[in-house]
Amino acid sequence: MSIKKLPSLTFNTGEYVVYPTHGVGKVADIAKQNIAGTELEMLVVNFDKDKMTLRIPTTKIPNVGLRKISDNKTMEEAFNTLRGKAKIRKNTWSRRQQEYDNKINSGNPIAIAEVIRDLYRSENIADQSYSERQMYEQAVERLASEVSIYSNCSIEEANKKLNDILSKEKLA
Repeated sequence: MSIKKLPSLTFNTGEYVVYPTHGVGKVADIAKQNIAGTELEMLVVNFDKDKMTLRIPTTKIPNVGLRKISDNKTMEEAFNTLRGKAKIRKNTWSRRQQEYDNKINSGNPIAIAEVIRDLYRSENIADQSYSERQMYEQAVERLASEVSIYSNCSIEEANKKLNDILSKEKLA
């Protein structure tokens, strides 16, 4: 396993990282690549679920928001956010959708938990619109993928954990 020192962050090959707009990926390699006659050091990140590989110049890593998997404090704060009361906003759906999309793409697990909390509907509450459901599922997928790495469990177990937190708190 190779270790390279990057500006203020150290990433190892085989380590899981979070890219804000794509979610959890795995560092495949840290390689030099010749682009337009200039040699650049690149961090190669694979996103298996999307069958995508991202090459990020190491000099750009601080600007793109790439980060390590969240620590205990951040994850506990995200779980506490899920346990909280949903905030009902009076804005139009298109404005809320834009807000939620920005939170999901921020890559911040606490912001993603806010989206999940606000869009969660238990079985006995009226159905969501198609776009609300899509937004909710995207947020759950993004957070569950990080929870599964953080908790060292399968994505199904992570989904169940999130759902248990949401359903227990909303029934009370």
